[in-house]
Parts: sequence; structure tokens; C-alpha cells
Amino acid sequence: MTNPRLSWRVRLRRDRALLLMVVPAVVLLVVFNYAPLFGLVTAFQEYDPLVGVWHSDWVGLDQFRALFGDPLFWQALGNTLYLSFVQLVLFFPIPIALALLLNSVLSERLRNFIQSIVYLPHFFSWVLAITIFQQMLGGAGVLNQFLRTHDIGTWDIMTNPSTFALLVTSQAVWKEAGWSIIVFLAALAAINTDLYEAAAADGAGRFRRMWHITLPGLRGVIMLMLVLRLGNALSVGFEQFLIQRDAVGHDAADVLDTFSFYYGITTNNYSYGAAAGLFKSVISLVLIWGANRLAHAFGEDGLYRR
Repeated sequence: MTNPRLSWRVRLRRDRALLLMVVPAVVLLVVFNYAPLFGLVTAFQEYDPLVGVWHSDWVGLDQFRALFGDPLFWQALGNTLYLSFVQLVLFFPIPIALALLLNSVLSERLRNFIQSIVYLPHFFSWVLAITIFQQMLGGAGVLNQFLRTHDIGTWDIMTNPSTFALLVTSQAVWKEAGWSIIVFLAALAAINTDLYEAAAADGAGRFRRMWHITLPGLRGVIMLMLVLRLGNALSVGFEQFLIQRDAVGHDAADVLDTFSFYYGITTNNYSYGAAAGLFKSVISLVLIWGANRLAHAFGEDGLYRR
């Protein structure tokens, strides 16, 4: 019978190199993700940076009472939920569709070229991405210059609050949809090609092969990404909205992240901003737990197996 202690030592000696490779990642995770959690205590204080956390006055739930009584907070929460819903409906299916289209391209050289093109916007900053949209769709942009030339009138896109949700979703699609296909392409590569050959031999067309082989093969990954998307429903972005806030007004552009920044950090009311951030984190945790339970109800693994 194998000695468990000996077996553990053998595995440790065998995997020592891998463990050493993991150490920097663990250190970064602890320093930048877990150590800052200590700062959440400021949500229950009247935090004063001059005296620090240890000497700031403890106020209990007063910051949360003020937060829940602030109409601007509820407006930011409503904007966040609405924008998240729009992006879930309009953005989430596009990487799946792009992955299916790329997977159907027979030429490997052409497929690699298209992948490089759609990956590229991900590496642009939001400042550059929004500048490109401004140059194309802004008041002095290419589109409105063309409309003026033909006496059609102008189309107000970049400063129209009523279409802001569609604008930021289209920007997110242009910038991130290509990068988001990576995980779906990996899942497609794991599907056994013999299934396609057998289905084609039985007379199944391209659509039926996609419906009965490809999509079931992607179902687990789609459910996992959906769980993660729902868990981040309150994180629709920060830089993208911060840059365009003045153009469309805070009524349309304020989300929870910009609310914490403008009404917490810029006003030196750090505890108020921390309370908004803590509220967002707790709700996100509940959402990801509920989405994971929903995935289990549909027979999928979600974030972990039951």
C-alpha cells in the first residue's frame, strides 16, 4: 500500500518546477486582488486619509443609508442594468457567430488573416477606439460630411442620450467581439471531426451539422461564458463611459463605476464611493451564484461541478 506522505513528497518533487512557475502569479493575485479587500472597511467609516483607516471615525451603516437615499445612485444602477441587458442581448451572441463563421472558412491562411484583423481592436485603448468612432460618426465625421454634401441633413449619434446604449454596445462589439471568439474557437477545435464526417455521410447538410454537432459541442462553454457575463452584469465599463459622459450627460452615461468615481473620489468622500463599490461587489457575487445554479439546473457544469 502506497504511503500517502511519501506519495505527496514524490509529487512535490516532480512538480517543483511547475509550482515555482505559479508562485509569481499567486503573489500578484494576493497583492492586487486580495490585499486591497482590507480597504472595504472604509465603507463603514467616515474615512479621512490624513488620519488613516485605524483612526477614522466608525459610522456603521450610515454610508449605505445615504447611498440608498440618493436618487443619483438609483439612476446609475438603472443605467448599469439597462446597458448590461442591451450588451447581453446584442453583444453576447456575436462572438459565437463569428467563431462559427471562422470555423467554416476552409483556407487556413485566410482564417488566420481574418483572426488577426478582428483581434486587433482589442489592443486599442478606449481613447483611441472612441476617437475613431468620433471621426466616423461625430458631428464633423465622415458620415455627417457625406450627408451634408448630399443635403440629407446630419445624424446625431455621438451626443444623443437616447441612442447611447446602442452606441456603447456597437463600440464594445467593434473592440472586443473579435477577442472574445478565442475561447469559442478553442471549444470548436475540441469537437471530434469524425462526427462531422459521419453526419455528412448520412446526408446532413451544413446547417444540420452545425445544429446537431457544433452547437451542442459549444453548449458548455456558452453556459460558462453566460455565467461569467451575468456575474459581471454590474461591470459594464469605466473608461468608455468616463470619456463620453460629458458628451451625452450624466443622466445617460453614469453607471456604478463612474458614480463611485465622481461622487466618491472626486469629492473626497471616499467612504461613500467604497460603499457603492461594496454594494456592487455583493450584488455581483449573488448574480454569479444564481447564474451558476441556473447552469446546474440545465445540466451544465457552470463554474464548477456539483
